[in-house]
Amino acid sequence: MRTIRPLLASAAVAAALALTATGCGPGEEDPGGSPTASAVQPPDGKITLPDDLKDRLKEHGIDLDKWRGGDWKNWDKDKWLREAQDFVNPIIEDLWDPDRMREAEEPDEPVEDEDISGDEGVTDPTPKRIEASPAKRPYHDSVPEAGKLLFDGPKGSMVCSATVVKDPAHPGKSNLVWTAGHCVHAGKNGGWYRNIAFVPSYNNKGLTTAELEKASREDVAPYGVWWGDWAQTSEQWIDQGAPVGGQGAPYDFAVIHVTPEKGGSGKSLEETVGSALPVDFDAPAVQKIASMEATGYPAAPPYDGQKMFQCADKPGRLSVKVEQPTMYRIGCSMTGGSSGGGWVAAGKDGKPTLVSNTSIGPVTAGWLAGPRLGAEAKGIYTAVSEKFAGR
Repeated sequence: MRTIRPLLASAAVAAALALTATGCGPGEEDPGGSPTASAVQPPDGKITLPDDLKDRLKEHGIDLDKWRGGDWKNWDKDKWLREAQDFVNPIIEDLWDPDRMREAEEPDEPVEDEDISGDEGVTDPTPKRIEASPAKRPYHDSVPEAGKLLFDGPKGSMVCSATVVKDPAHPGKSNLVWTAGHCVHAGKNGGWYRNIAFVPSYNNKGLTTAELEKASREDVAPYGVWWGDWAQTSEQWIDQGAPVGGQGAPYDFAVIHVTPEKGGSGKSLEETVGSALPVDFDAPAVQKIASMEATGYPAAPPYDGQKMFQCADKPGRLSVKVEQPTMYRIGCSMTGGSSGGGWVAAGKDGKPTLVSNTSIGPVTAGWLAGPRLGAEAKGIYTAVSEKFAGR
């Protein structure tokens, strides 16, 4: 079973560098847009869908019973749902067993060099490489909001990182998860990924790969597996996102609404893990941020994707295109698999706040870049919150 992390390149510095998205699995990634229809997961586990979505699925030749039976593996162009409103992700119970979670692999082919010269925006000097530090164990005690995102694409099972964030419509009871757009959608040449699921505090005890081979599901997923019943990303990512070149990276963010795979105790994700981060859509300029801390599960060598790591650094600026928002950039050795992981800084009240997520970095590792969250990101966040406000 193969997990491929997406390959993204960023056109920023005046140099020829090959960049790869540091957080996904396969060589494809893509955020969604503003959905208008949603799959609903009732207590009996049977998916019910709005009639308009049912009709669109029929047009693609998709039968949800056959889908759950394994037809989701059909990645024919006509069956790869692309449009923002077509997201569907029916729960396939126990699909993500401990072995499948653990066996996420790297891409088979290297990323070719990409010319990223021609930067016309504001880009600061390349930051000094910072070696990622292992997160304190158990992870839930030190970073309860962080976890691993699992999903399937044409090349196999993939991995990203993600963060539990607050839900304005459900204070204290959020079921919202923040990640990168390329962790849910393949961009301009693809569509929505499948079997998207979030595992908070994956491998909470920090067991070795050898120990994980004998570990129980409770050791691997102590707070359960949470399936995405809705995902939304920027239209810019859907229209522009690409595996290399950095296209769409300044808009590479997504929000997922999740539900427990097995019904659970009726508690929300936030209640289950005991925490959720607020999101700042008006973060200060880099000069005013003393430090940002990125968290994730890097899976490309020298890492194996099984343990959580963190990097803290004062951010600089990275411009992909002059007409697009400038991104944050920090020194960090984390590799593919860390994409989508949250970047946290002190908010206006001095408390930890999510201000970005890992999007891209060079193939050689050494630094990471994440989007600056503004009106587009806030629009997606608000839309997903309001979509489930009455439920």
